Amino acid sequence: MEDISKPAKGILYIVATPIGNLEDVTYRAVRILKEVDLIAAEDTRHTLKLLNHFDIENKCISCNEQNEERRAEEFILKLNQGLNIALVSDAGTPSVSDPGFKIVRRIIKEKIDVIPIPGCSAAIAGLSVAGLPTDSFIFKGFLPRKKGKRKTIISELASEKSTLIFYESPRRIITLIEEIIAILGNRPAMLAREITKLHEEYIRGNLEYVLAMLKEKDQVKGECSLYIHGCDTEIKVDDNELDDEIRIELSNADQSKLGTSDIAKNIATRFSLPRKKVYDRVVKLKNNL
Repeated sequence: MEDISKPAKGILYIVATPIGNLEDVTYRAVRILKEVDLIAAEDTRHTLKLLNHFDIENKCISCNEQNEERRAEEFILKLNQGLNIALVSDAGTPSVSDPGFKIVRRIIKEKIDVIPIPGCSAAIAGLSVAGLPTDSFIFKGFLPRKKGKRKTIISELASEKSTLIFYESPRRIITLIEEIIAILGNRPAMLAREITKLHEEYIRGNLEYVLAMLKEKDQVKGECSLYIHGCDTEIKVDDNELDDEIRIELSNADQSKLGTSDIAKNIATRFSLPRKKVYDRVVKLKNNL
């Protein structure tokens, strides 16, 4: 057990809190929150519910994306005075798709101790029950809201063998899955919703099945975590061979009545290639005919 008495410099504790069920908080987290001199919270109103539940009477101030840099300078002064500070987010681990990174980086530069108090993380909790490879994974968090940037990132992940993890809001999860299917194909996946909460749900199957299950709902509710199997095979198709296949399909398009999207889908499936890459090539060659 660490000594929380005041040294020459204080300690910044990065405290993980429950992502839903309050019983998931650790004994150590509760003790640290009681013993520090100050608690910095993403949303004080939200954190007060946790503090009240565990009878934690401590000063709590806001620390979010809007004031993170200013708070960092304030914390340095307090830490240099020997005060200890606990940083918490609304749920899960601070600085992991939550505010905190800027503060941690700034405090480290001042050679002040930053200590993690481990606990909940939706990404890891869902991964443990996804039924997908766990030896290697890539966590991307929330993708950009701009469609172009989002698709670029997804395309860059096409040949990654590691399991892919994304966060997304319930309002945009269907759109995200549709884009991923178009680019990465219909891979094995799991959608976790409301992890540890009353209405938690886990949908396992190929992406198209997950998408169909979501579309059956009147409304998707709760924050979503999406887990996708990595690429099984390396992309080693000769560009000339790919172009030849596309030209053959285009020459037969009138008879087969296949559109550009269908041609790209067929070739992408046949060669285990990202559909977007093939589609872009089909369009280019079609325009040159």
